[in-house]
Amino acid sequence: MKVFLAFAAIIAIGIASLYSLSFMKPDPVLEAQVRGQIIYDKSCAACHGINLEGQENWRIQNADGTMPAPPHSVEGHTWHHDDGMLINYTKVGGQQAMADLGITDFKSGMPAFGEVLTDDQISDVWAYIKSTWTDRERAAQAERTAAQALADG
Repeated sequence: MKVFLAFAAIIAIGIASLYSLSFMKPDPVLEAQVRGQIIYDKSCAACHGINLEGQENWRIQNADGTMPAPPHSVEGHTWHHDDGMLINYTKVGGQQAMADLGITDFKSGMPAFGEVLTDDQISDVWAYIKSTWTDRERAAQAERTAAQALADG
């Protein structure tokens, strides 16, 4: 009888576990962040650092006139820019992104990833990067994005 009750309890626990799992829905934000980290590690970390730390002396111009890759951590300035700017910079590269803003005297070393990564992949990378920021930086960046969206109409 004890064996039967133990077996019945195991079956009941198993059924309850399966039942509860059927209600678990994947978190699309978390999934985007995980995908983004994988892409970041493969496509971005060589320049921006595995820990988003950027290159040394990132505020000092290189001999060729380009700027070293900045950090994407809170120590950098990435969070000062709206989503449209960040995505465009990633998609078309720094030189073209700056030219799109009318800035032609800036030499960027940031390559274009629009032919390498899809729009969704670029968005996933930014979802990962933003996930490493504090609430303060995420809120400030979200405000900039909202303000730019209003300005763009």
